[in-house]
Amino acid sequence: MTGALLRVDLSGQDKVLGMLADAVTRLSNPRPMFEDIGLALVTSTHHRFDRSKAPDGSPWPPSLRVVQRGGKTLILSSRLYRSITFDASQTQVEVGTNVIYAAIHQFGGDVDQAPREAVLHFKTNKRTGVSHFAKPSKADRARKATIGARTIHMPARPFLGLDQDDPRTITTIVENFLAGGGQLS
Repeated sequence: MTGALLRVDLSGQDKVLGMLADAVTRLSNPRPMFEDIGLALVTSTHHRFDRSKAPDGSPWPPSLRVVQRGGKTLILSSRLYRSITFDASQTQVEVGTNVIYAAIHQFGGDVDQAPREAVLHFKTNKRTGVSHFAKPSKADRARKATIGARTIHMPARPFLGLDQDDPRTITTIVENFLAGGGQLS
C-alpha cells in the first residue's frame, strides 16, 4: 500500500473491545438519546421565552402590548410556549410547534388584513358622560363600522434554534449515552 497506514490491533484489549461492543449495541437503538436531546432543547427554548431572547442571544423586539401594558412578548396566553415539543425517532429529533401563527413570529413578515365590517360596542359613563369601547355584554350601544385594509409588519422573534449552550448539552447527552449512562430523565 502506498501512502500512510495506521493499524490498530486491539487483540488482548478485552475491556476496550467490550466498551466498543456496548457502544455498538446502544447505537442500534439511539431513540432514547434523541429523546433526551429533544427534552433538553424544549427546555432551552422555554428559557429563551422566559428571557425574551433569540437563539443567538439577541433580544426580541418587544410587542406593542408589552410596550403599552407590560408583560412578556410572545407570552400572553402561553399557548405558543406550551406547544413547544419534540418528536424523536431512531435517526433524528425534531423540535417545534404545531401552532399556526408560530412561523410569523419565528421568521417575521407582513400580515395583510382585508377590509371588513365590525360591530363596535360602547358604554357611556353616567357620571362623566364619556363613551369608551366595551365588551358586548357591558355595552349600552353598538355601531357598525368599516375597517379599511391594512398591512401589519411582524418583526422576527426567533425562538427555535440552538443557543450557545445547546451544542455542549447535546455533546454531554451523546457522551453519557455512549458511556452507558442511559436516559438523563
